[in-house]
Amino acid sequence: MLKEFKEFAVRGNVVDMAVGIIIGAAFGKIVESLVKDVIMPPIGLLLGRVDFSNLFVVIKQGAQAGPYLTVEAAQKAGAVTFNYGVFFNTVISFVIVAFAVFLLIRVINRLKRQEEKKPAATPEEVVLLREIRDALRK
Repeated sequence: MLKEFKEFAVRGNVVDMAVGIIIGAAFGKIVESLVKDVIMPPIGLLLGRVDFSNLFVVIKQGAQAGPYLTVEAAQKAGAVTFNYGVFFNTVISFVIVAFAVFLLIRVINRLKRQEEKKPAATPEEVVLLREIRDALRK
């Protein structure tokens, strides 16, 4: 059983998948930072100094009554909150990742179409047979 698992684990597809997952996780962190630290601050500034990660609605007050300035403060007080700002950041992150994957698939499809358009190489044997045929005709 251990031998079978080892054969499975070192197969090319499994290794490729593992590399893809690791790179995908790292890419996700980059996109998260891009949204949180680069995209959302200017948008928040344009909308009146709003920090989207702290946009929330208190559904139920916590042990200490609000108002709460941040989601973290509300959660520490035990309040139940609806964190629509964090959700908004996550949606933007998803759109960026989805667009990046779309661009990657688009490039791969373009390369496949170019490969399909290339004429098939004539095997050397066929070329030799044609030369023999042409020589016999003469």
